[in-house]
Amino acid sequence: MKIGDIALAVVLAAVAVVSSAALHNMTTVDRPIDLLGFALAAGTGLVLAARRRWPEATLAANVAVLTTYLWLTYPYGPVMFTFSVATYTVGRHLPLHRAATATLIALAVEVTHLFVHPASASGLYGLIPASGFAIIPLAVGVMVRVNREAAERARAEAIRERVSDERLRVAQEVHDVVGHGLAAIKMQADIALHLLAKKPEQAEIALKAISETSTGALDELRATLTVVRGRAPVPGLNLLPELTDRMSHAGVEVRLNVVGTQRALPAAVDLAGYRIVQESLTNVLKHSPVKRATVKVSYSDDAVDIAVSNPANGVSAGDGFGIPGMRERVTALGGQFSAGPTADGLFEVRAAIPAKGDA
Repeated sequence: MKIGDIALAVVLAAVAVVSSAALHNMTTVDRPIDLLGFALAAGTGLVLAARRRWPEATLAANVAVLTTYLWLTYPYGPVMFTFSVATYTVGRHLPLHRAATATLIALAVEVTHLFVHPASASGLYGLIPASGFAIIPLAVGVMVRVNREAAERARAEAIRERVSDERLRVAQEVHDVVGHGLAAIKMQADIALHLLAKKPEQAEIALKAISETSTGALDELRATLTVVRGRAPVPGLNLLPELTDRMSHAGVEVRLNVVGTQRALPAAVDLAGYRIVQESLTNVLKHSPVKRATVKVSYSDDAVDIAVSNPANGVSAGDGFGIPGMRERVTALGGQFSAGPTADGLFEVRAAIPAKGDA
């Protein structure tokens, strides 16, 4: 039982007792209130203490006590509202068919007092107020239940959407990290195989680069998964020197150019910028015959502009999540994104991301 239900039951019981005593002095038609009448009036309210836990049993108990009270011709009054609370409860907490069935049975039992109570209206007129104490609260209870269930379904759907978005975000992060690492490792392995027979000492250098790249990729993957769990900072544009250094070991000549004063950015913007550069350089490594790229990062008061370009020479952006993933990152932050050949023979990835304020 909940404290609120117990308190409501006590209040309704007290109101029923006090009102019965007051009405006794205002009418001569009803039976004079006595100790049994007070007990029955109190009982109609006290049984409501268990209304949420056992709605149907509470309604049955209330009807039994209330009908006995009315059959003994004690005065009408606020005691009738206990019946309304009981019917509201079954409408609020039970399926419609069960609530309606329980209420109709309870109403059929309760209206039998109309045949014996001297103060009741005659004929069908007596059914009107009796039905009103049952049907209206039942309808209100059903509407409250339906609205609450609709709100819960909406919350559940919103949670499912957030979970789905989070899964897509994690998939994108893993794609960027793993794709970048594997592309670099493949390129270094190809170099090692090519040099193994002719220049084994150079092949050893490539194999060491593979080891370093794989270690770095694993570390970044662990960091990414740790970020998902909320226990580590996300990578950002401040790590571009390390990224370009790794790409240089993988065989891509990278020139990094920072324009403006480098500053702290919101975490989402910083991560998006880093992933755009990472994915763009990975595409150069995987698809471009000329392993050379220029990375330009321009800081302004309200945005950060990123441009990654390389000689086109038939380069393709490739299939998969790379370019679409970058575009989605940028547009989700309200920025602008483009990728494609330029008039001067380059393939360029360009992103302008709003970045008002500091991180």
